[in-house]
Amino acid sequence: MDHATCRLCGGTELTTFVDLGASPPCELFLTADDLLGPEATYPLHARVCDACLLVQVPALIDPDETFTEYAYFSSFSSSWVDHARRYVDAVNERVKPEFVVEVASNDGYLLQHVVADGTRALGIEPSANVGDAAREKGVPTVTAFLNPETAAAVVAEHGQADVVIANNVFAHIPDVIGFGTGLRRLVSDTGWVVIEVQHLLTLVEHCQFDTIYHEHFQYYTVATASDALARVGLTLVDVDLVPTHGGSIRLWARPTEVAGAPSDQVREVLAAEAAAGLHTVEGYAGFAARVSKVRNDLLRFLLDAADAGKTVVGYGAPGKGNTMLNYCGIRPDLLAYTVDRNPYKHGRFTPGTRIPIHHPDRLAEDQPDYVLILPWNLRDEIVPQLADVAQWGGRLVVAIPELEVIEPEEVSS
Repeated sequence: MDHATCRLCGGTELTTFVDLGASPPCELFLTADDLLGPEATYPLHARVCDACLLVQVPALIDPDETFTEYAYFSSFSSSWVDHARRYVDAVNERVKPEFVVEVASNDGYLLQHVVADGTRALGIEPSANVGDAAREKGVPTVTAFLNPETAAAVVAEHGQADVVIANNVFAHIPDVIGFGTGLRRLVSDTGWVVIEVQHLLTLVEHCQFDTIYHEHFQYYTVATASDALARVGLTLVDVDLVPTHGGSIRLWARPTEVAGAPSDQVREVLAAEAAAGLHTVEGYAGFAARVSKVRNDLLRFLLDAADAGKTVVGYGAPGKGNTMLNYCGIRPDLLAYTVDRNPYKHGRFTPGTRIPIHHPDRLAEDQPDYVLILPWNLRDEIVPQLADVAQWGGRLVVAIPELEVIEPEEVSS
């Protein structure tokens, strides 16, 4: 048992879930000049609270260090933009809002659809560079982190929202109670808070350990998310299971006074979590051993490829990929470079492992033997994009949930 303090309930008895060693912040991509200097790394040790069962990593990095200038632009994934359109459709079908606020609104990937529908919208985005991209799309955006004070200021100027969306940010803020209080202040007394966050159930089932990184301070089941919301006056009334990020939950919550009873779907997902053992500390045992197997299988493949004189490069430079690379100790001798569609990353290097990042055109120039897909959650989108790899006899590789080499005929089909 490890001794720390739970950020949700204040409990002091926490048990190791998985220890991934030490890594740098996963979105702090390096310039060529940065390669000449030292690089800070921080322990990446996930623990589960024995009392409330929240899985969490220590808040060793201030979000200001990561999100003031951010390397992730949501709109570079076409499937993610399509998902956002369907998300907005689902909100409109249920609520028909007049004013929508999104927290951590990134580059306007979602609120652009709200604006296009003629609905009043406001983004709250801490990263100035991606907030600028949103404003260029015509999405009004405030540059700030959400906390109770920010929420009060937004409400004073714009009023409370019918719907507050927090899409893939609920795990990114270490002050769970302060962030939740901000959500409650933003939403009207009869409104809705809609949160999408990765589901710990699928993370465990499919060994998605690379989604553990310093930007993700906690990892939620429906049970722990419901607990966190209840502590700030919000009650979970419904949940959708969605495929994003390898398996996420979309939580529909309302102010407790108007919430009513939870849906059958909430009860069904809670039952599935309990059946998987995630409502007891003991249910989290064994995950670390499965993570070690993924690492060993990937390293064995890369070493065998190197011994055979084969070239392996990467596709994508996502945050999750940097957890994978650092935990496995993969550097340019085993993965020559990776490519990414985001021009912000071109000419930079992955944090910690210092693997060069190039434009995707580099693949056709070099015709590598293997391409390792680092954002495995976008596999269905990426495999068709890499159909040309089959023309020179190349193969695609994914490491999670288990090592898989995709043959040329599968790539081209």
